[in-house]
Amino acid sequence: MGQGAQEKVATSLAGAVSEEISASLAPVDAELERRYPGDPATRQPVHTVYVPGDVFAADTIRSWGDQALAALDEHAPDAASFAAVLGLAGELAEPVHARVRAKLEHEPIEDLRVDFEDGYGPRPDAEEDEAAARAARLVSEAYEKGTAAPYMGIRMKCMESPVRDRGIRTLDIFLTGLMEADGLPDGLVLTLPKVTYAEQVTAMVRLLEEFEKARELEPGRIGFEIQIETSQAILATDGTATVARMIQAAEGRATGLHYGTFDYSACLGVSAAHQASDHPAADHAKAIMQVAAAGTGVRVSDGSTNVLPVGPTSQVHDAWRLHYGLTRRALARAYYQGWDMHPRHLPTRYAAVFAYYREGFEQAAARLARYVNRTGGNVLDEPATAKALSGYLLRGLDCGALDIAEVARVTGLTRTDLEGYAAPRRGDLTVSAK
Repeated sequence: MGQGAQEKVATSLAGAVSEEISASLAPVDAELERRYPGDPATRQPVHTVYVPGDVFAADTIRSWGDQALAALDEHAPDAASFAAVLGLAGELAEPVHARVRAKLEHEPIEDLRVDFEDGYGPRPDAEEDEAAARAARLVSEAYEKGTAAPYMGIRMKCMESPVRDRGIRTLDIFLTGLMEADGLPDGLVLTLPKVTYAEQVTAMVRLLEEFEKARELEPGRIGFEIQIETSQAILATDGTATVARMIQAAEGRATGLHYGTFDYSACLGVSAAHQASDHPAADHAKAIMQVAAAGTGVRVSDGSTNVLPVGPTSQVHDAWRLHYGLTRRALARAYYQGWDMHPRHLPTRYAAVFAYYREGFEQAAARLARYVNRTGGNVLDEPATAKALSGYLLRGLDCGALDIAEVARVTGLTRTDLEGYAAPRRGDLTVSAK
């Protein structure tokens, strides 16, 4: 056949075959869309800070930032000393240090949870009632004044029988207080702890449905995080993954799965000296959580370290190195969020996050640019990789590690462009770049 001649095309199947197969798979298509809608393409905070309900105050966020800055001034007063503590590469020392300080000055906390569970403990009902109402007032005022963290909410007591009624009442008081003020803020986040059975998630869904009806809110307006702190939340008695059932039981309301380092470790009998987020038991639990959540739009958060950066400088440096290392380890495993339990954890949280995104920025941005422009290179990337690359850049932008101007300089893309690659339509990921 000569060059340019039209190729003869022949088929053997009747057109009705494709139509019949499509019809037979229509329920599967609908199930995929319902169960696996993909990432919500919204900002994910890099951490969650827990503050007991009786300690939370109007100046908590600013106070944490100030305490973190004071720790830097005392124990690592300049970029060189901070880099030396953490082992940062020379070219990262100045930009990471400057961005950490700017973050602590302008947005020290990305996600704050007023804690009415372990961090608060059992109190007289009247005292917890008042604390819950006060939390609602302070959160509402913070959003009104522009001093709120991007995300704020409460961790209630769990759905187990001894504390169930107390947890429900605290949640009711808090949500009602928000409604009586300026309504529910966009950054509202609720955490349901110590979930063991999917039925407890179902109960939370029903509770929120009733609140929405009572306050004439749009159905599904209120979501919540599921805290994974027990072995039963990972593996059910029949050997299946309980956490996967929990996600489905949430009926689209679950926003995150949060790993509880110490409760989960204790549940498995891990001794106190070895309870840490890098223990093999922790890795197993989070791997199950990650697989169960993949594609569902539910995000996974790592837990915390209980080693506090307090005391003499050498002791602070040791704790900082530990926290920095654990955070970097989590990021490499795609756990982009964790818990911070003390103001002095903030410098190393942001140092680890900023270093992670800045040291890989140029390579990721250039690789995405080659994919977009079809200019090749030494790696043949797929749409799925473009999704990962753009997601990486967006997370770096959201937390302040990167600026849109420097991303645009390398990629030639706007934020809207990046969002398009990060959240492609279903089916796009099966088509390779040409």
